Amino acid sequence: MKSKLILASASPRRSELLKQIGITPDEIIPADIDETPLKSELPKDLAQRLAIAKAQKIAEQHPDSFILAADTVVGAGRKILDKAEDKAYARHCLKALSGRRHHVYGGIALVTPDGKVIERCIDTLVQFKHLSHQDIETYIKSSEWQGKAGGYAIQGLAESYIKYIRGSYSNVVGLSLYDTMKILDGAGFKQSA
Repeated sequence: MKSKLILASASPRRSELLKQIGITPDEIIPADIDETPLKSELPKDLAQRLAIAKAQKIAEQHPDSFILAADTVVGAGRKILDKAEDKAYARHCLKALSGRRHHVYGGIALVTPDGKVIERCIDTLVQFKHLSHQDIETYIKSSEWQGKAGGYAIQGLAESYIKYIRGSYSNVVGLSLYDTMKILDGAGFKQSA
């Protein structure tokens, strides 16, 4: 019997990304966890910890399924740039990222039906051009920043601001497809044809 795959994420982008590689989760169940960073926690560590916590929370209720979870954290140096919930914070993020390189960390965690946890953290380096006041205000008007880590979504207007990227593009969108496929294959997950 084929094991179920549950995506532990509220992000529509993650399910869209999975569809690109022919994977449709049997269920999508967002994990409601506290995402507050720990004192002095680094962006990379936060991304990994949250991905594991989400997967484990859903695995408790669905022990016979594969549970896939992910979390994306934007780091400017040691500083975590949270999800932008208002224009002021989105402006703050864009100003902080203007003209400099930053890291987008994608934590991925898979809990297998036998309870094994497979984890990986993907690091994509992104550099924005120097953003003028007009660039920032145009982006704020687009509303693409809403609810996005670091105050931007790469798959839209912000892509025109990106001067350099090293690593997985899909990781910046919300889930590294290369790494996700490797993890699922390595864990023995088989999709039904």
